[in-house]
Amino acid sequence: MTVGIWVLGDQLNHQQAALQHCANERANTPVILIESRQWVQQRPYHRQKLVLVWSAMRHFAQELRDADWPVTYERAADFATPLRQWVKTQGITELRVMQPGDRPFLTLLQALDLPCKLTLLPNNHFLWSSADFEQWASGRKTLLMEYFYREGRKQFDVLMEGKQPAGGQWNFDKDNRKPPKGKLDTPSPLWFQPDAITREVMDWVEQGNFSTYGDLDSFHWGVERSHALQVLDHFLKTRLPTFGPYQDAMVTGENTLWHALLSPYLNLGLLHPMEVIEAVEHACHAHELNLSSVEGFIRQVLGWREYMFGLYHHVDDDYPQRNFFDHQQPLPSFFWDASQAEMNCLHQVLSQVERTSYAHHIQRLMILANFALIAGLNPQEVESWFHAAFIDAYDWVMQPNVIGMGLFADGGILASKPYAASANYIKRMSDYCKGCRYTPDQRTGDDACPFNFFYWDFLDRHRSVLSQQGRMSFILKNLDKMAPEELAEIRQRAQSWHRQGQT
Repeated sequence: MTVGIWVLGDQLNHQQAALQHCANERANTPVILIESRQWVQQRPYHRQKLVLVWSAMRHFAQELRDADWPVTYERAADFATPLRQWVKTQGITELRVMQPGDRPFLTLLQALDLPCKLTLLPNNHFLWSSADFEQWASGRKTLLMEYFYREGRKQFDVLMEGKQPAGGQWNFDKDNRKPPKGKLDTPSPLWFQPDAITREVMDWVEQGNFSTYGDLDSFHWGVERSHALQVLDHFLKTRLPTFGPYQDAMVTGENTLWHALLSPYLNLGLLHPMEVIEAVEHACHAHELNLSSVEGFIRQVLGWREYMFGLYHHVDDDYPQRNFFDHQQPLPSFFWDASQAEMNCLHQVLSQVERTSYAHHIQRLMILANFALIAGLNPQEVESWFHAAFIDAYDWVMQPNVIGMGLFADGGILASKPYAASANYIKRMSDYCKGCRYTPDQRTGDDACPFNFFYWDFLDRHRSVLSQQGRMSFILKNLDKMAPEELAEIRQRAQSWHRQGQT
């Protein structure tokens, strides 16, 4: 009996389940990694995303060889053809694969007609298994992240003082919403120069016969575990102490502020969530860091990241097609070409995504997703763009974040209310409005910010449905205070924006 292992492109850790199970027999356990051109033709992925994944895979393959694993690395048109040939050549009778994070890839795996037994091992790149999440969710009327997060804190003994949360409260979010006032002394991010392997991948992506998006010349992401560990250490020393207060701020020319930039490495498997959490908690105690910053970051990893993964595997198969508001407007072309975006906030964020394949969580939620929601864009088109554009995007990340959190297309399974906001929020939490041709304080007239007339049009169009969302009743009453002619102009401007070819 010969056991073989297929390492997927987002499972690049020596302790991943399939490798861990066979570690004592590594010299006699063939391993394969496969780059599939067919898989990346599903959407026009950002060039930097493709380079990150494929370069990280090639570096990891070399690490495995150095650790005495017999490794085969294939670049092919699809997954199935080289996999079947490798199974036959190696005489493999059982293929072991760690359970993929994304459901479409699980479907692909289960549909493979392989001449051997396929064994799926539990995914150990998350703290909560799908079974654990199901047990937590069972019998609950609502699946609010806050309660899931508190349970995780207790279960894994993170930021706890006995049975009570450190500092006497679970959530310090109210301390982490400062607008960007004055000059901010932001730390530089830690970037890396592409080595020979990465440059080879960059050439391969540039010459590839498939549709891609975004800039590649500015690629400086880490591509191996040693890089990821350096970024983690850099975050702990230079960014975590002041991470909290301005984590919601948005500033022109500041691509990263104090954000950790760890999500790409976590999602590839180059870092494990618990080692990140433990490192952050240790830094908090060792250097007496501000608890609001530490708790705010841990909530993103132990809370939000684990919650997204659990919810993704909990919801029904039709979740990706949910469209609660029946929004059907097509994705505007400026999402693929930032130079076409007239609104400065959208121009700044989309330009940043083109250059780096990255934007922080508030830029994603309150600029990109907020606009898509209030403008009535089709949720599936928006989710596919997010999946294509971002360096840390995977199916399990983007579906609940975009369909649920950003667009409320799931009808409230994830969020308690739509995250819809007018230009007032953008003006308060960024400096984008200063360089814009539109006026953030106007909702009618030729200079009215589209975020304003789309926001009020959204509330007006869906008033009957939104009135059933308890947290929306107060804001909906403002519609009654509007003059009929003002509301009529708001409706007209929202409609004409789409008619005039903005999309």
